[in-house]
Amino acid sequence: MLNHSFLPYIIKKIFVLSASLLLLSLAVFYISRLAPGDPLVSYYGDRVEKMTPDERIWAEDQLGLRDPLHTQYIRWLSNALHGDLGISYKYKTDVIDVVRSRIQNTLLLGGLGFLLIFTLALLLGTVCAWFEDRFIDRLICRAGVITSCIPEFWLALMLILIFSVWLKVLPSSGAYTFGHEQDISSRIVHLILPMTVVVMSHLWYYAYMIRSQLVEEIRADYVLLAKSKGLSKKRILFRHCLRNALPAYLSIMAVSVPHILGGTYIIETVFSYPGLGTLSYESARFKDYNLLMVLCLLSGALVMICGMAAQIMNEWIDPRLRAQQADQKQA
Repeated sequence: MLNHSFLPYIIKKIFVLSASLLLLSLAVFYISRLAPGDPLVSYYGDRVEKMTPDERIWAEDQLGLRDPLHTQYIRWLSNALHGDLGISYKYKTDVIDVVRSRIQNTLLLGGLGFLLIFTLALLLGTVCAWFEDRFIDRLICRAGVITSCIPEFWLALMLILIFSVWLKVLPSSGAYTFGHEQDISSRIVHLILPMTVVVMSHLWYYAYMIRSQLVEEIRADYVLLAKSKGLSKKRILFRHCLRNALPAYLSIMAVSVPHILGGTYIIETVFSYPGLGTLSYESARFKDYNLLMVLCLLSGALVMICGMAAQIMNEWIDPRLRAQQADQKQA
């Protein structure tokens, strides 16, 4: 049975999400149209240069670009609320179909990268806490600091130079070999370099978090009590310290989704990986307004939902937050 206070809480979150997406759509709509560039180039290509002034006016009328911006926005919003998000100027098809054709590639790269990052981060953080201030801990910490300071685009270019140009053992772009879309081995080979950059760019940041959390737990009073009772270091670390640190770690995972997603978009662009990141870059570059709106709203919604999920998780995990909210309601 649902708690009576839960339904208003969810309604409030939905209202905040809807209002935020509305403001985001308004900002993206106006900024994209006020930015320099010619959207007709995206739709008509090089033919725009040969258009007469009358033909150009006709073309802009066909795309609804001659109306005042507020009229264009109201029309777009009305169509969007009825499920019509427009067509892509560049691809001449519905924007939903364009996004659907690319989203699986981003989910594959970003999703696997996300799982690898937090699995390896948990492993590295635990190893560092186990060997705190010893050689292995210092070695991993120094290596992690160095890798976390390397810019993603530079690391990607270096890997392309070494493994694609010099050694010629791995492809430098794409998600699969042309004509082998269903070939799993081809997809794996094309994922190696971008996945390496995704993982290396974010791994130590979260590994250090779990290390710090575990080290703090190891110094807690209950650990001294457990040691006095004769419990082994292994049992204390894995049965007590790690269990207490995991809830906060799960909350960090929810918050980190936008961080990793942004890095994935950059890496997709460098590797010409056909995902939402490359699509976002193309839509902004070629002034593909409808496609840009959908991609920005999709990314924005994901960021907001993950932020709300992290907040809900924190409130559920930490009883102090629940008590604080209860006091605020009573006041």
